[in-house]
Amino acid sequence: MTAPTLTLKRCLAYACGMMGWSILINLIGVILVYLYLPPQTSGLPNLITQVAVFGILNVVSLITAAGRLIDAIYDPFIAQFSDASTNPKGRRIPIMKWAIVPSVLFCCLVFYPITKTESVANIWWLVFTLIGFYVATTTYIIPYNALLPQLAKSSAEKVKLATWQSLGYVFGIGIASNAFNLATFLQSDCGVDSKLQALQYTVFTLSLLAGVMLSITVFGIDERKFGKAEVHAVSLKIALRATLRNSNFLYFIVADFAYFMSVTLITSGLMYFVTVLLQLPESIGNKLMITMVLVSFIFYPITNKGAARVGKKKIVIASLLLLAAIFLGVFYLGKFSLDGQLQIYILIALAAVPMASLNILPNAILAEIIEKDNVETGQNKEAVYFAVRYFFVKIAQTLGIALFAMFLIYGKDVGNDFGIRLNGIIGCVLCSTAALLFSRFKEVE
Repeated sequence: MTAPTLTLKRCLAYACGMMGWSILINLIGVILVYLYLPPQTSGLPNLITQVAVFGILNVVSLITAAGRLIDAIYDPFIAQFSDASTNPKGRRIPIMKWAIVPSVLFCCLVFYPITKTESVANIWWLVFTLIGFYVATTTYIIPYNALLPQLAKSSAEKVKLATWQSLGYVFGIGIASNAFNLATFLQSDCGVDSKLQALQYTVFTLSLLAGVMLSITVFGIDERKFGKAEVHAVSLKIALRATLRNSNFLYFIVADFAYFMSVTLITSGLMYFVTVLLQLPESIGNKLMITMVLVSFIFYPITNKGAARVGKKKIVIASLLLLAAIFLGVFYLGKFSLDGQLQIYILIALAAVPMASLNILPNAILAEIIEKDNVETGQNKEAVYFAVRYFFVKIAQTLGIALFAMFLIYGKDVGNDFGIRLNGIIGCVLCSTAALLFSRFKEVE
């Protein structure tokens, strides 16, 4: 049976899943550190101890690191389960379906601490809910990504579907970034008493929207129409060993690791950049994300045409180097003679240019690596490849959040902001390193 073409309807259905996942994961990224390590001017209560552990770490960084580590260890097991599935309805969609409700539920619970004052109970609650959240969303996203090479057969289709996937991710970021605006609206126009309660109602609402988006992919794509893959099951140990022996894949992973670690620094720090370094209101956050989305849209078709003309590798390297330069701008925010709003708008607009290509091309590159491996080995390891990638992505995000939270010890308030600025230097080094490593990558013909 010939696989159906990649229609606009299917692209939209696939993109919705990424949008839903992006809303959930970015609600955690945008709000978590700000809520549990609030600046003095935020109007939020201290929910857990602010005391540094060993003088350099804080509780939030330790908790997020532990949750992500458990999640990362879980990745290859759900990947192997998906690759080896003989479910007549498909290897991916049936697993994704079971992950939707837990993902939404645990995202909400993360922001509903046991008490509204500083307590040990809140620490243990955060540990439990974060682990539940990461495991649930992983159960969805690993099979979801493994669908890409199955739905898109040619190189052009892979780039096309990865573009729609990226659009879903960017829209998810935009929606999650409006959390503080919606919370402000609930307080000012709907009579919600506290900022904490307003943020909780906001998370609940946006999490439900994310659940709808996740469901559209599950019920909007019939996996069986794209052919029943012949399962060549291999043990998890053998699959992981074969994956990690692929030198080209390793160059991709290490560069990917450095990039995601740097992006996490921006995501975690955005509200600090706005409210501390530039002393602007929280409500500007959504305007910044709208700017980033609009600028990204301009460069999406340019990225597609450029990938076909000069190759994906050159565009990725150039984008990483540009992002490295932008991180230096983070270090100097608030020190330029320009108006504060103009500074942050310029920075966000410039960051949208490399992020447009870095959100599209890596998934298309990985899909080609997987397809080449399948042809050469005769084994189906799509989900295992994505699991290994997301293992390192999650470790990178964990280290990014942990580093950001750790640096806050050295200053996170107006007039004492050196800890926030340090993240600009670290981001520059990480992106430069990623570009250097990816230069060793051999692009798949």
